[in-house]
Amino acid sequence: MAPLPNRKPAGTSSSLVVRNLKKRYGSRTVVKDVSLDVKSGEVVGLLGPNGAGKTTSFYMIVGLVPLDAGEIDLDGKSISLLPIHKRASLGLSYLPQEASVFRKLTVEQNIRAVLELQLDENGKRLSKDMITSRAEALLDELQIAHLRDNPALSLSGGERRRVEIARALATNPSFILLDEPFAGVDPIAVLEIQKIVKFLKQRNIGVLITDHNVRETLGICDHAYIISDGSVLAAGAPSEIIENESVRRVYLGEHFRM
Repeated sequence: MAPLPNRKPAGTSSSLVVRNLKKRYGSRTVVKDVSLDVKSGEVVGLLGPNGAGKTTSFYMIVGLVPLDAGEIDLDGKSISLLPIHKRASLGLSYLPQEASVFRKLTVEQNIRAVLELQLDENGKRLSKDMITSRAEALLDELQIAHLRDNPALSLSGGERRRVEIARALATNPSFILLDEPFAGVDPIAVLEIQKIVKFLKQRNIGVLITDHNVRETLGICDHAYIISDGSVLAAGAPSEIIENESVRRVYLGEHFRM
């Protein structure tokens, strides 16, 4: 089975650049100054204590929360004011924490439902043959072909995540934003999700993750940003983050170990 096409030609790279995000709710400034970068094939974590502003920052990047100031650029073009569906059409895919599959549809039907909304390079709906070809490729790539006829409601947590990733990949994204992917899942599902993230990295897709499970997130990240009091407290490789004294003081604790 031929690999699925990416949004950009092979050998090219994409960039998601976030600069100086700010957000106020009434008299309270929730996000004071957050900047970050995500590149193709890079896994980036956005972490921090509760109430630090990381979730609000993440939702501003996704397009769920409007920003008050700052800039969000995708491949050099501003997407700061675009709604979430417009950002998705440009290659920014969002996977929410809650289940995002059609529970009564089969695995294959879930994937086809997304493909039927996609356009080809000429701006026309995909042909039936193209939909079938891409659906087969996704089923194979995510290793869920044996589940094609199973209703989504019967899937395990790890299997459901694979179907959700397949649906996201059906839109040919440059970036996938994962919201709390490790929340409420068992150890086996954690390993499944980590495998999926590595698979996305191998496909040269940039991944931005926000999650409260710091150990699992740092374990798969190339780079991480720690948000504290509405600003970036530290940024770097996981090994640098773990050894940062300020991060240990306000977030990880002195006895944290990977």
